[in-house]
Amino acid sequence: MAKTVQSRGGCAYCGQEMTLSGMARHLKTCASRLTAQADANRSRRRTQTLYHLQVQDAWSGYYWLHLEMRGNATLQDLDEYLRAIWLECCGHLSAFTIGPWRYTQFSDWDWSDDEEKTMDVRVDRLFAPGMEIPYEYDFGSTTNLTIKVLAQRQGKPTTSHPIFLMARNRLDPPPCIECGEPAIALCTECEEETGAAYELCTQHAEDHPHEESIMTLVNSPRMGVCAYMGPAEPPY
Repeated sequence: MAKTVQSRGGCAYCGQEMTLSGMARHLKTCASRLTAQADANRSRRRTQTLYHLQVQDAWSGYYWLHLEMRGNATLQDLDEYLRAIWLECCGHLSAFTIGPWRYTQFSDWDWSDDEEKTMDVRVDRLFAPGMEIPYEYDFGSTTNLTIKVLAQRQGKPTTSHPIFLMARNRLDPPPCIECGEPAIALCTECEEETGAAYELCTQHAEDHPHEESIMTLVNSPRMGVCAYMGPAEPPY
């Protein structure tokens, strides 16, 4: 589903809705976030470097996440999170590109070339504000993401998990191509034939002749690709 309009999403701390860039600015000064940080700093968790990551699909930018990630977490943790919330369909390989290195899963024979490294590396050894990191999932029908390190802070994490979802885009249903009512599914066969998005409401999805090609709309840039069916929900 091609998207050219800006999407909006809600702040997990205070509920305010805004665009991707607006959310990046808002999270710097969100009073509810600052309160959550102050509460965390009174906990027994360990102080460490925490990174504000902005993740978006590389092509339309319609789908996006704002994450806070612990510095002692690994690229593997981030890969697993992105797979769970947006990507996983058939266990494909994936990779982050940082400088001259590709961080990916090794093959069954643990083979890698001179430019490939394992994802089992702490992000505080790699990340710095201003970095822009390309990420690929599935080297055939590839979903490309861009990860920006917007900021870092010293403090105690606000959660026991390695990553906290601070905000994400909201999926607004597009109009059904047949009648204009809100769509709930798409037909991948018609998309391939026409070269354009082919989204359908409940009634037209039920009546559509390409039953095996109907896929439910989900809030993910992987939607309609390979065997991806969602659920496009955060893993924790």
